[in-house]
Amino acid sequence: MDKGTILVIEDEPNIADLVDLYLSRDGYRVVKQATGEGGLAAVRDQRPRLVVLDVGLPDIDGLEVCRRIRATSSLPVIFLTARAEEIDRVLGLELGADDYLTKPFAPAELVARVKAVLRRTDGAPVAEMVPAGRAVVDVGRREVRVDDQPVDFTTKEFELLRFLATRRGLAMSRQQILDHVWGHDWYGDERTVDVHIAQVRKKLGDACVITTVRGVGYRLESSTP
Repeated sequence: MDKGTILVIEDEPNIADLVDLYLSRDGYRVVKQATGEGGLAAVRDQRPRLVVLDVGLPDIDGLEVCRRIRATSSLPVIFLTARAEEIDRVLGLELGADDYLTKPFAPAELVARVKAVLRRTDGAPVAEMVPAGRAVVDVGRREVRVDDQPVDFTTKEFELLRFLATRRGLAMSRQQILDHVWGHDWYGDERTVDVHIAQVRKKLGDACVITTVRGVGYRLESSTP
């Protein structure tokens, strides 16, 4: 059964071929590109369901590739990297990556991550408008608007605001946010939530108030000052 196209942007042929083998076995059509420019062209031409993106590419850094994808699309992205430093992880997720694997990794684990990300990002849109101060989370259009003007949000920023907006006035812990927005099977630092909260606050300005609840997490207030 054809489960759709996965774009693999990876310049190491043995890794790209291994990922191709395991994803193809599971029913996905795999398109491989060895450069960032080639990968960006494939995003436009192949319309993949998800991108597996190496950070260390020979032409454009993978983080820049993700940044360019995020400028026009909420296409799910899973990073691969040989660099395990926390700064790479935080920066990658701040750019809107949906998951992150450090080399070496088990190919079966990558397939599991791909399935988990697609489960979280797929599905029929629900006609729902969730207020968040002067902002509105339009679930059907997957769009955030302030005073009727759209605001550019990454996939994770959108899901984070949606989660808090549907629980207005309630203090939500960082772990609760991670479980609902990133999924129970996501592995990472709770500081990822802080990074995304900072980005959401910056983009919304005074249109929406997200309060830090010391020792707990965050609360989206029911109204703006």
